[in-house]
Amino acid sequence: MEPAKKTVAVLMGGQSSEHEISIKSGTGVAEALAKGPYEVLPVTITRAGLWAVGGAPSRTPFAALPKLQEAAVDCAFIALHGPYGEDGRVQGMLDMLAMPYTGSGCAASALAMDKVRCKAVVQAQGIRVAGHIALDRPTWQAASEEVRASVRDDIGFPCVIKAPCQGSSKGIEIPREEKQFSAALEQVLAVAGHVMIEEFITGAEVTCSVLDAEDHGKIRALPLTEIRPKNSPYFDYEAKYTPGAAEEITPAPISPQLSEQVMDMACHVHEIVGCAGWSRSDFILDEQGPVWIEVNTVPGLTETSLYPQAALAAGISFEALMALFVEAALRDAHNQDKL
Repeated sequence: MEPAKKTVAVLMGGQSSEHEISIKSGTGVAEALAKGPYEVLPVTITRAGLWAVGGAPSRTPFAALPKLQEAAVDCAFIALHGPYGEDGRVQGMLDMLAMPYTGSGCAASALAMDKVRCKAVVQAQGIRVAGHIALDRPTWQAASEEVRASVRDDIGFPCVIKAPCQGSSKGIEIPREEKQFSAALEQVLAVAGHVMIEEFITGAEVTCSVLDAEDHGKIRALPLTEIRPKNSPYFDYEAKYTPGAAEEITPAPISPQLSEQVMDMACHVHEIVGCAGWSRSDFILDEQGPVWIEVNTVPGLTETSLYPQAALAAGISFEALMALFVEAALRDAHNQDKL
């Protein structure tokens, strides 16, 4: 007699600007898990925050959650990207429901999503980061001349202006000259009401996927990927999700010594932030070495996304990778060791 299949609810969609990408990730995850010893229950969250469980009509979370209980869900697979999914809110809710889930816990997810605070924590542990200034709209309105002077003197041009709690390169502008700064800042402030203004670091863009889901309990870095956008100054939304818009080379064609340095930094960041299951850290390599940019706790999970590419280069198929994440979530729930 075959053992009963574990039921996995795959959460996808969501209220962020990455809704469509999350649908692609979640669909790929569901298809992969269905090939293994799992009963898959798709849960699609609309942009308005309504939940469609399985084939049922969309309803409020209050009405939808009992459906998960009725389905005897063993684990939730979080394939949500950006705010309201990757930022600890869903994780906290699932903690309260005592439902195991994939990936990082509530605190680590929230910290990683806040680029300003995460950067401060990582920098305090000796990881090299780009210089930055954090700014909100009231400060800009009250002291615009002082802000411009500070950016000119401390950051320089070009600079990178980011909405610090968005994902997938949403809410980013790169003013090349000071005369472009005010308009670019206003565009990003319109996204979130506060910004992070960073040094523009020139160099190769690489990303390092970290795997923390194997049953031996050890964290390891997967082969690096170098990203070469073809028509963009950086790995922006178009370069990420338009086929052929970027060249992605795995393993990255850099020296073994530099690769090892980046891998060590990515694993260190994973531990510093308290990530679980998996993460992916982005870096820029300048003349002095790696500069850490950010960590993603729910990176894209289509078969052609960067993380699965790195896993495949390490000999881990997409189906095996998804199963690793589920089994790690079940172990973490038993050990209760997620942050």
